[in-house]
Amino acid sequence: MTRPLSLLALAAVLLTPAVHADRGTWTGAGPGTGAAAQSGVPSGQMPGPLQKVGYDQKLGGQVPLGLGFRDEAGRAVELSGYFGKKPVLLVLAYYHCPMLCDMVLTGVTGSLKTMSLNPGKDFDVVVVSIDPNETPVQAAASRANTISRYGRTPADATETGWHFLTGPPPSITALAASVGFRYVYDAERNEFSHAAGIVILTPEGRISRYLYGIEYAPRDLRLALVESADAKIGTVVDQALLYCFHYDPAIGRYSAMTMRIVRIGAALTLLGVVLMITLLRRRSPEQPHEPGTLGAA
Repeated sequence: MTRPLSLLALAAVLLTPAVHADRGTWTGAGPGTGAAAQSGVPSGQMPGPLQKVGYDQKLGGQVPLGLGFRDEAGRAVELSGYFGKKPVLLVLAYYHCPMLCDMVLTGVTGSLKTMSLNPGKDFDVVVVSIDPNETPVQAAASRANTISRYGRTPADATETGWHFLTGPPPSITALAASVGFRYVYDAERNEFSHAAGIVILTPEGRISRYLYGIEYAPRDLRLALVESADAKIGTVVDQALLYCFHYDPAIGRYSAMTMRIVRIGAALTLLGVVLMITLLRRRSPEQPHEPGTLGAA
């Protein structure tokens, strides 16, 4: 039977998110389509614990890379070890979460499976537990389950791109605060109430994009990774899409820029007309001169 707080968290995910674009604050969690993110339910009307959870957007902010954690093998690591060359997909969760965290990780793997970009080569996935009592053993089990769900062979993407960390309270608190991730602990049930979403960071550890909900449109996630990598990954098609789509921080997704699309369409239409006229002129035979007309008035 699902515990009461878990049901509240799921209700927040599916039914009652609220976006505060003027303050860069997002409370609750909505599906990747963004439809629920427009429900407009004030955070003050949400169930007690959920009023304190959400994301305070800090786009451009720096994550403290000197924070200490332990990886899934129990080794002491610093956050800086996962940065420097590639963008990072950051997930704040906890491994004994009864529902929401697994839904988030399922959404991540489901979206990544459709991409040609590969963890370990083009970007890294870093999952950090917000529960200081969790152990590397739990992290390793969650990592194995996630990689199995991802389902790529080593030839397509190595397992080196997936990192599941645990750490002490100061490191967890500092990391969560740096990305504006607010959560509440229920000691009676040993559960956390938190929002659903992921954060995309640049190779330097700066906050680039937030994607909300439990499902992430492959287009949005791919564009976020390409943009965060400063176009050092991806294709020419991705660059064209970035010209046509703009990241909207209020809903945590990319929206079409209508005027740019119209201009591109108009330019392509004009180019097509010019090419057609040129081809028709080349194919038309030259008209021969009639005898005795040379020099006629």
